[in-house]
Amino acid sequence: MFAVNKLTKRFGANTACDHVSFSVAAPKMIGIIGRSGAGKSTLLRMLNRLTDATSGEVMHDGRDILTLKGAEKRAWQSTCAMIFQQFNLVPRMDVVSNVLHGTLSRRSTLATLFNLYPSSDIEQAIAILDRLGIADHAPKRAEALSGGQQQRVAIARALMQDPQIILADEPIASLDPMNAQVVMEALRRIHEEDGRMVIANLHTLDTARRYCDRVIGMRDGRIVFDGTPEQLTTGVARDIYGADASFSEEATSTSLEALERSEAAARAIREAEAAV
Repeated sequence: MFAVNKLTKRFGANTACDHVSFSVAAPKMIGIIGRSGAGKSTLLRMLNRLTDATSGEVMHDGRDILTLKGAEKRAWQSTCAMIFQQFNLVPRMDVVSNVLHGTLSRRSTLATLFNLYPSSDIEQAIAILDRLGIADHAPKRAEALSGGQQQRVAIARALMQDPQIILADEPIASLDPMNAQVVMEALRRIHEEDGRMVIANLHTLDTARRYCDRVIGMRDGRIVFDGTPEQLTTGVARDIYGADASFSEEATSTSLEALERSEAAARAIREAEAAV
């Protein structure tokens, strides 16, 4: 059981998250949607303990993780791994070493200082990279990889922690549609094959509907929708985003089909203008 109860975060006079509550009885893949500033990233950062909450509680297996300190807090951050939009890799370090950074919380200071890893950890890192289809890039510098490949390295680093929960903060926001699809399919496979809970902040409705079991909509720091992908209608989406009838889902779609339709429409407009 994972339960968030009246979780609130205030920054001075501004409230980023306002009494957010939801519970998860079994591992699910959950998408959190909402416009910029809705409180999505702040919520994930509080769940991972990167940001302290103003009030509320986050219960996991009978413990309020907001009360954890020191070693217990660091252990929670391994149990609840975080993936970031900008990857947070060490650009000039090789890929496999970046993945091995997922073991830092359980290594000694001396081993960390001299960058020493047991062969079993190295083998595991390469196996995870192979699972994600990028094992052949293991010896390369992270900066030499494409954005989609770097995000998969970040996912591999999270898996090295052997987490129960993976939090992904806008994992595909900076990726092209094809790489976005590869990353989301990787997260979905991890959820299905490993039984890990995945909670991802997403910026497009089609992605949430396609990959998630449950969708939570946030607006102005509050949850305004919590349901299945099928219940996420265009009308509901307008309410989540505070949009009027002109709201178009396709304008923000990451699907290749929508991109092709958009490009075809743009070509048609250019051809019509040229013919005048």
